[in-house]
Amino acid sequence: MKQNLIPEQRVFEEVRKAISEGIDIDPAIIRRESSLMKDLGAESLDFLDINYRLEQTFGIKMARRSVLDHMEEIFGEESAIDSNGKLTGKAAEVLAIRYDGTAGHIEAGMDMDELPTMVTVSSVVEGVMNLLDTLPQKCVCGNDSWVLQEETHIQCGSCGEQAAFTSGDDLTQAWLNQVQEKSKIF
Repeated sequence: MKQNLIPEQRVFEEVRKAISEGIDIDPAIIRRESSLMKDLGAESLDFLDINYRLEQTFGIKMARRSVLDHMEEIFGEESAIDSNGKLTGKAAEVLAIRYDGTAGHIEAGMDMDELPTMVTVSSVVEGVMNLLDTLPQKCVCGNDSWVLQEETHIQCGSCGEQAAFTSGDDLTQAWLNQVQEKSKIF
């Protein structure tokens, strides 16, 4: 269910705050199109800290594994990354669908070290919005009276239960299966 309690601008503000605190930079320099690594200086471990901050802020569970890891699990070894550590053509096709041109130039044969540099503030915002949009129609109590608590947490207005969102890993797997069903890439 597409939620309408937390607007995208609010998510952007919280993502900017998480990035600023996670890598200790001035939030004023963080733009939607900024690459976390190339423009803002984030390192691999910073992604874990940023994800943790976002999970605490919104009551969600970010993906623990990459889209490529999920491709390998679902479609088999070397379906996403070949034996030389390069992106396969099929993986490039899936990533082009996933990021709709927002992650830079993705092509078969890319070195795996190039991919994290394509993560932008916008792609993080989109990821959080996608998770928030898995808000169930109804709470476990049977009511559909979702309310916002502390500007970033959704809870049931009837029983007070925190909303249970689909995890990032489950959402990624479901998306990959939908892409495969529609596009027959693998």
